[in-house]
Amino acid sequence: MWEKLEEIEKRYEQIQEDLQNPEIVSNLAKLKELGRANAELEPIVTTYRELKKKKRELEQAKALLEDADEGMRELAQKETEEIKASIEQLEEKLKQMLLPKDVNDEKGAIIEIKQGTGGDEAALFAADLFRMYCRFAERKGWKVEVIELVPTPIGGISHVSFAINAKGAYSLLKHETGVHRVQRVPKTEASGRIHTSAVSVVVMPEADEVDVTIRPEDLEIETFRSSGAGGQHVNKTESAVRIRHKPTGIVVSCQDERSQIQNRERAMRMLRTKLYDMQREQIEKEQATIRRSVGIGDRSEKIRTYNFPQGRVTDHRIGLTLYNLQSFLDGDMDEMLNALMQHEQAQKLAAASA
Repeated sequence: MWEKLEEIEKRYEQIQEDLQNPEIVSNLAKLKELGRANAELEPIVTTYRELKKKKRELEQAKALLEDADEGMRELAQKETEEIKASIEQLEEKLKQMLLPKDVNDEKGAIIEIKQGTGGDEAALFAADLFRMYCRFAERKGWKVEVIELVPTPIGGISHVSFAINAKGAYSLLKHETGVHRVQRVPKTEASGRIHTSAVSVVVMPEADEVDVTIRPEDLEIETFRSSGAGGQHVNKTESAVRIRHKPTGIVVSCQDERSQIQNRERAMRMLRTKLYDMQREQIEKEQATIRRSVGIGDRSEKIRTYNFPQGRVTDHRIGLTLYNLQSFLDGDMDEMLNALMQHEQAQKLAAASA
């Protein structure tokens, strides 16, 4: 670890010199690249330098333990213990800082929610989950952009895809990928019998244009009249857009906006993200990454149960149960999401130590 920290400090110092170079400062692309690297390395270097300072202070305190004055020795002993505790904390912090990072953590997120087993009840629960993520985003001050929404006649959702274009949204929400199970008495159940239904959620990092290359000749684009809400306007103009990527067969559509241009732009965002996610999935399968080894993110895995009779939410990956179902569905998800992130960090630390 120490050799790596020395290398990081040298690289950081070189970046500081480069940022003073007029030739580099005039190159906006290079300046942006250095700015990102500087922001990534600065907290590591700051912590490392604090650690080195504490180690020097420890040596000085140890020297005072040999002092002839008993009172001075007692003070030195107390100071030594405090410094050792600080060193342990700083070393642990640095270990976590040096763990492999998900390159997508700083990206926004695109989320897909699909009705699973359970018929109308699954569609109703899909609508509940959509509202839950919207409320969570609202609490964070994040904007939600609907890309496609397919409602059901009784007020549920068959399928919805939406974007949360906020820095770090993916890192907070990526562990939501998987099957969400609900246990409750459906509104359509006259006998009061508890049903179990399921909804699938997929969270993808939103891809930038530089992340994937899409050739115009690979696209098949068609327009159609929106079938959703929106009054007479959507029935008279072909504002909705459907895009098919011929090499992969991926089809995306957007009809939420009145403008065909806006719908096309959102559909392209979704297509880029799906292609990027497909590439990412392939890389992860080949490399057997941490994400899969710790059982977080498998799209076919039952990850969570929402039990209405008991008012609880249970995440099966980390064995955490919260008895705040209603507030959780109202977007109060931080305790669960933070626990999942801590679990991921712990697994990475264990893997790094193995």
